[in-house]
Amino acid sequence: MALLAMRKARGCWSFIRAFHKGPEPAPAPQVSEHTQLNWILTCMVRLPRLQHLHQWKAKTAKQKHDGTVGLLTYPVLQAADVLSYKSTHVPVGEDQIQHMELVQDLAQGFNKKYGEFFPVPKSILTSMKKVKSLRDPSSKMSKSDPDKLATIRITDSPEEIVQKFRKAVTDFTSEVTYDPASREGVSNMVSIHAAVTGLTTEEVVRRSTGMDTARYKLVVADAVIEKFAPIKNEIEKLKMDKEYLEKVLQAGSAKAKELAHPVLQEVKKLVGIL
Repeated sequence: MALLAMRKARGCWSFIRAFHKGPEPAPAPQVSEHTQLNWILTCMVRLPRLQHLHQWKAKTAKQKHDGTVGLLTYPVLQAADVLSYKSTHVPVGEDQIQHMELVQDLAQGFNKKYGEFFPVPKSILTSMKKVKSLRDPSSKMSKSDPDKLATIRITDSPEEIVQKFRKAVTDFTSEVTYDPASREGVSNMVSIHAAVTGLTTEEVVRRSTGMDTARYKLVVADAVIEKFAPIKNEIEKLKMDKEYLEKVLQAGSAKAKELAHPVLQEVKKLVGIL
């Protein structure tokens, strides 16, 4: 299990480092303080609060209501990840807003019971709050989607990306417009195109005048391939240097533990464990 965790961590870190070109960030660490704080926070949240979360209901519906306790309490672990470092701002997608509200509620509930201790973190949303599925534009794009054509991965080959965009659901109107309420599929293409090029949706639509949606999907595919190419190359290069990845993972874990440990110790004192 430890070896599997390290392999997964190396893979995640190669992605993080390929995106990040500034000072070296600490990777998501293997730090026991997270799970310890998770247990304390779990004791503070009511069962219905977790059962009413949208992602729990959506995922258990897909699993024929056979969801596990681990899935149910995962948002509390997310809260522990945030609060272990007394974070004040957290970048999230729109689908994580409910989970951030839980983080805020837990921080406020802890402060009310034990005195002001945790900052109440705020969400930071990007301009593109949610990427929609290529096969079902009414739902978000998800790496766990069983339909492999629904999700674009950075590691996809150019051929795979073209195939996925060819098969992307649009509609029977050939004109390229941006109207998320009535043309979800085409609007999703426009949003993705805008995100990878840095253009506004209005500019993307203007530049696509006279182009039918079949041709436009290939244009979007080319833009995505161009955007992903240098990132994908950097990921592959980093994955070859396992010694470097393990070194930064160990250093990052040590740094994270140094920050999280005193927070957890103070929490334990406040709740009466120490």
